[in-house]
Amino acid sequence: MIQENRSFDDLFATFPNAYGATQGLMKTGSGGDTEVPLQMVPLKEHCDFGHGYNGYLVNYDGGKMDGFGLAPYACSGHTTAAYQYVDPQQILPYWTIAQQYVLADQLFQTQGSGSFTAHQDLIAGGTVIDPAKNISIVDTPDRTPWGCDAPKGTKTSLLKPVGSILKLEQHRGPFPCLTYETLRDLMDAHSVSWKYYSPPVVGGEGSLWNAFDAISAVRYDPSEWGVNVTSSNTQIFSDISNNQLPAVSWVVPDRQDSDHPGPGPDTGPSWVASIVNAIGESPYWSTTAVVVVWDDWGGFYDNWAPPFHDEWGGLGFRVPMLVVSPYAREASPSQPGYISHTQYEFGSILKFIEDTFNLGRLGTTDSRATSIEDCFDFTQPPRTFQAIPSSLSKRYFLQRRPSYQPVDTE
Repeated sequence: MIQENRSFDDLFATFPNAYGATQGLMKTGSGGDTEVPLQMVPLKEHCDFGHGYNGYLVNYDGGKMDGFGLAPYACSGHTTAAYQYVDPQQILPYWTIAQQYVLADQLFQTQGSGSFTAHQDLIAGGTVIDPAKNISIVDTPDRTPWGCDAPKGTKTSLLKPVGSILKLEQHRGPFPCLTYETLRDLMDAHSVSWKYYSPPVVGGEGSLWNAFDAISAVRYDPSEWGVNVTSSNTQIFSDISNNQLPAVSWVVPDRQDSDHPGPGPDTGPSWVASIVNAIGESPYWSTTAVVVVWDDWGGFYDNWAPPFHDEWGGLGFRVPMLVVSPYAREASPSQPGYISHTQYEFGSILKFIEDTFNLGRLGTTDSRATSIEDCFDFTQPPRTFQAIPSSLSKRYFLQRRPSYQPVDTE
C-alpha cells in the first residue's frame, strides 16, 4: 500500500522507542542553526511543501538536516511549518498497527525526489536508463500525464555524475515511456500473478497517472493494461471477497485517502485500516503480508540524515513503513509490537518479494538492499487477526464517489 508524502517524524515522532524527534534544527539567516520544537498538528495539512530533488538538497544541507524552513521550499514564508508532527489521535489506525505489528524507523527513499520516481522505485528499484547505470531519471516530467500517455515532446529530468558531483539536467531526459525491467518482468517470467490497483483519474494534471503507465511493455500490452493494471483501487475489496487476489499487489489510494497535503479530507488511516481488515478477516490472512509505505518525505522535517549517497540521487529521506502479517516479528510474547531499526530502502521491499517467489534479481537497488525479511519470524505460531479500529469502514470507500484527482503532482 503506497501512501503519500510524509516523513517518519511527521507521523511517528513520539512513538515509544522509535528513533523520532520532537526538536529540529533550522538554518538561520546568519548561517547558523537554531533549535525548533516540532509542533503537534492535525493530519490535514494545507501546505504542499516542495519535495523535488532541489528541495531535497536544501532540506539535507550537506547532512545538517536543517534546511526544512528555507524558501522557496517552506510554506508561504512560514519557515517553521514543516517542523511538525501529526497528533497521534488523528492517525490511530497507523499507531495501532505499529503497536500490534512492525514499525520500521530506518526505511529510506531510494532517491531524494518526488512521487513520479518514488513510484518507479517501488516497481523497479531505480530509474537508471543507460547501460553504464550512471544516468537516472529524477523529479517529474514537464507535462502530464506522467507516462506513455503524455503529450508528444514531454521530457523527463536527469541526474548524471560529473566528477564528484551529481548534475541535474532539468527537462533534458527521454519521453516518459520507459523500457527498463520492473518486477512485472520477473513475475511474468515465473508465472507469478500481480495487479496494480490504481484509482480512476479523469482529465487534469496527472490524468491516467500510475507507475505502469510509464512502462511501455505494460502500457501497450492489452493483456496487462486494464487487466493487471486497474482503474479502480477499490477493486481489491471484491478480489479479496471473490478469492481473486493475486500473489503480489500494489495499492494506490484515491487522492483524498492518500495523506497528501492539500484541500479536502484525509481519510488515509481509515483507508489503510479497511484494506488490512479485509485481508485479516479473509482466508488470505494466513499467507499474506501487508506493507504500508509512504512514497516520499513530502518536505516535512525528519531528524535522521540518509546514511550514504550514491550516483542515482539517493538515499533519500526516511519514510514510515508498517508491516502486517500473522508472522510479523514480536518484541516478546507479552508485547506484540516490534520496531525494526534495520536500515532499509525501497529495494528492500522488492528483494523480499523476489526471494519469496524465487524470482531472481532485477539488479537495481534490490541487489544491495537488506530485505525486510527480518520484520518476520516464521518460526512463531501465526497470530489470530484482530481488527484495526477506524472511524470509516470498507463500506464507506466502496460507496463514496472517487475524487478523480491525481494522487500527487510532484
